[in-house]
Amino acid sequence: GSYSALGARLFSPPPLTSSVGWIVDQGSDFPPAMSIFIDSWATAAVIRKDPSRLTTRGCNGYGGLADKRAFRYMTPKKRLTAQDLTPALLLSRSFHLICSPTRCQELVAEITARRKQLTSRDASYTKPIFVWEPVPDLCTPEELLNCTNTLPHIDICSPNHAELAGFMGDDGIDPETGQVSMSAIERSCEQLLASMPLQSYALVVRAGDKGCYIAKNGGRRTKRQPRPRKNYAHGGLQPDTDMEALFAGLLQDEDGSIARDEVEVDAGTEHWVPPYHHDPASVVDPTGGGNTFLGGLAVALARGHTLMEAAAWGSVAASFAIEQVGMPVLAAEPGGYETWNGDSVSRRLQQFKSSLPKTALDGDIPPASS
Repeated sequence: GSYSALGARLFSPPPLTSSVGWIVDQGSDFPPAMSIFIDSWATAAVIRKDPSRLTTRGCNGYGGLADKRAFRYMTPKKRLTAQDLTPALLLSRSFHLICSPTRCQELVAEITARRKQLTSRDASYTKPIFVWEPVPDLCTPEELLNCTNTLPHIDICSPNHAELAGFMGDDGIDPETGQVSMSAIERSCEQLLASMPLQSYALVVRAGDKGCYIAKNGGRRTKRQPRPRKNYAHGGLQPDTDMEALFAGLLQDEDGSIARDEVEVDAGTEHWVPPYHHDPASVVDPTGGGNTFLGGLAVALARGHTLMEAAAWGSVAASFAIEQVGMPVLAAEPGGYETWNGDSVSRRLQQFKSSLPKTALDGDIPPASS
């Protein structure tokens, strides 16, 4: 959670700092210096102190092929629920969820229900963007069906390469090189997208030094008819669904006239986005890189940017997280400008975007959610 908040905070200089919301549960052993550090970010952090318990702590380790990550809790973990969200947090434009497939479905339903209750008086309900990161322990073939059943409820599913491979019963490693297999990632994404052909969602696979792979399922929709402003899961069939129009593409005549007249097909997209740091010497500690990436991606989507632009934000955000052990150093420069590790976030973003193909950033890739 702290690294995800970092990713969003990097792109939220004053006066946007309070647009980043998160919950910090402080146990009896919470370091006072860390409280001062959190306060320096000036985010809308909800601080909850409980001297009767220890602060949740974890240990990260890396080793083996492709520096496989191993994680374990050092103290009892405290699970957050939708009931923990304050009214301000409930109205967030985007949410980053790290959980199992079934728990993700429950959280989306609970957050949506509470959000509707909160806005029922002024009828101002809007659907937030849900970014789901599957919890590593349950990225297994046995959970694959639950994973596909979760996809209609979220906007972005973002496992790392090992977690994606786990769903497919693989390790995601190229046997010849011992490195992350880019072809395995592409193949697995294709299989997941094919499992939900009529629904629109995106897979953003974080792949370490390979960067990230974006695969978006375009889905189908009828032409000349605006998308209904209903709070259905993406692509879900409803009692009033026009089945004839929905399957027109499958029932077309030889010249395809029915499909062209009735159905608009969005082919989706697939792109590799490289990491910001190409030199391994620049990566001191990869801990938190993935969560920081998703924090940057989520805030970009919340502000209406395209998925490719959001991936660029995420890549730049991750670059600041992995340059040192712990968090990057925030400093205020003359004129009120911020720097992190002595560098400007906006400068680094522009530099990174200039290295990407212009067609990729300007491509026909709509935001993940409206």
